[in-house]
Amino acid sequence: MFSNHSSKQTKEETLNKFSRKWIALIGVVGVAALAVFAATASGSTSRAHGNAEVAVLLPDTQSSTRWETADRPFLAAAFKKAGLTYNIVNAQGSAQTQQTQAEQAITNGAKVILLVDLDSGSGAAIEKNAKSHGVKVIDYDRLTLNGYASYYVSFNNVKVGQLQGQNLVSCLKASGEYSKHPVVAELNGAPTDNNATLFAQGYNSVLNPLYANGTFKKGPNQSVPNWDNQQALTIFEQMLQSTGNKIDAVDAANDGLGNSVVSAIKARHLKPIPVTGQDATAQGIQNIISGYQCVTIYKPVPLEAAAAAKLAISLIKGGKPVGINAQTNDGTHMTPSVLETPIAVTKANWQKPIQDGYLKRSDVCTGAYAKFCK
Repeated sequence: MFSNHSSKQTKEETLNKFSRKWIALIGVVGVAALAVFAATASGSTSRAHGNAEVAVLLPDTQSSTRWETADRPFLAAAFKKAGLTYNIVNAQGSAQTQQTQAEQAITNGAKVILLVDLDSGSGAAIEKNAKSHGVKVIDYDRLTLNGYASYYVSFNNVKVGQLQGQNLVSCLKASGEYSKHPVVAELNGAPTDNNATLFAQGYNSVLNPLYANGTFKKGPNQSVPNWDNQQALTIFEQMLQSTGNKIDAVDAANDGLGNSVVSAIKARHLKPIPVTGQDATAQGIQNIISGYQCVTIYKPVPLEAAAAAKLAISLIKGGKPVGINAQTNDGTHMTPSVLETPIAVTKANWQKPIQDGYLKRSDVCTGAYAKFCK
């Protein structure tokens, strides 16, 4: 298990940084976001179809909606502001497609590649090829194990899991179930995604001692291939079936998986139970305000995108790499890293992503959920 060593950056400093640098960009990002809907299946929104200086390789639209709704427009806005040519593509879940996209980027003269791999094996192959052509690779959000990336930009993903576990405990205390030896199930992310491993490391650091001393009973524990929400629904329905519906809380690794749990709970007309999530999606916030989700972990993508863009720009311009505040072990070497700080969002502060401009109020407070926003 690998550990991340981030700098002691306070939440207040993080939020101030966000406010200064990104609230002013919302208008620009809004324009960039329109490109999301015009994008083809390949996901290209480059300023120049050839000879792009920066290539961004996104993984899919299945593991999270954030890749297209948040990362793409924020990265595009940052590169456009810096005057760089760029190309942003999406592999739509195909490792072969992502490899082809990487090869094309190298052929077209990319100097830096931002990679969100689909799995460490295919990611490492892409990075090895890029390195042989003198192209720098930045692992973006996901760390490629045993890879060849020059840098890594993400959030402290062990901390993400810790926040999930800590808030799940708090919600069980608030519901009165903590003292009743609740059965806690775990719905983990894709086994091929190292981030899922780090998230699990984080929440298990909180939950395992409680299992060991008998405070909690460990329920079903299963990973979800490819973060597939439909598979997650099937898996959780099987968990309920095998336990006679006796599951009192679920640590779900992201909002999509969490919503699968909520869907199964509603379909069986069971009472809400504490459920975790991640990514601060509109759906996740809706589940929180309506009482069906305990917490989502908000990872302000503008901070991450800004850090990655600044780092890429410094590399292209031949300057000193900017923003490095940590070293992360990828299994073969320590990778210079930029790690931002995640934020827990509950019913008490659910408007935070909206106030930051990350979500629109209209995306959350709509239809049956409007009444919860008053």
